[in-house]
Amino acid sequence: MAEPRDFWSTVSDRNDRIVKEQGLEGKVAAIVEPAIEQLGYRLVRVRTSGLNGFTLQIMAERPDGTMSVEDCEAVSRGISPVLDVADPIDKAYHLEISSPGIDRPLVRRSDFETWAGFLMKLETSRLIDERKRYRGRIVDVTDAGIRVERDQVAYGEPSAVEIPFDAIGEARLILTDDLIQAALKADKAARKARGETIEDDEAAGPAGH
Repeated sequence: MAEPRDFWSTVSDRNDRIVKEQGLEGKVAAIVEPAIEQLGYRLVRVRTSGLNGFTLQIMAERPDGTMSVEDCEAVSRGISPVLDVADPIDKAYHLEISSPGIDRPLVRRSDFETWAGFLMKLETSRLIDERKRYRGRIVDVTDAGIRVERDQVAYGEPSAVEIPFDAIGEARLILTDDLIQAALKADKAARKARGETIEDDEAAGPAGH
């Protein structure tokens, strides 16, 4: 079974977000990301939806990849005044802070390195080998992009594809038994490293809030 690699790396060029939002979501991301980092967390993703009238969802995490309910509350308290001052949304909205969850989005080079070997789905912003949607496992990460070994290949199609970082529109892990076990193990190790007491029979793991 594959294991997540180099989970606690903090090298800046590997931890800058590669997959970024556009439009209103991009505007909000530019406003909240510095505030989130100042609180000791990392921005993962910003999304808006029509839920509850209008919902602004901000996904964040600790540098070690974990995110508790208390962490979500801390981020909410920290960025609410920043959003109030900047006022990027011209209507009433519901603010929702969430963790990435086990089937998390991959937005940084370090994300692709950490979860190499696990099944993921990816959509590109432009055609790569005549396609925009891919599903498979990351088998290599370079300065320029990733190499994906596809798990669903039609006759005559290449089994592997090179995807530049600047062509990645969205990427997300696919929930599998291997991923669940690895994510639980990584979450437990991260919390032990912070000095938290971990029960041997504890079944809780990283999940969305």
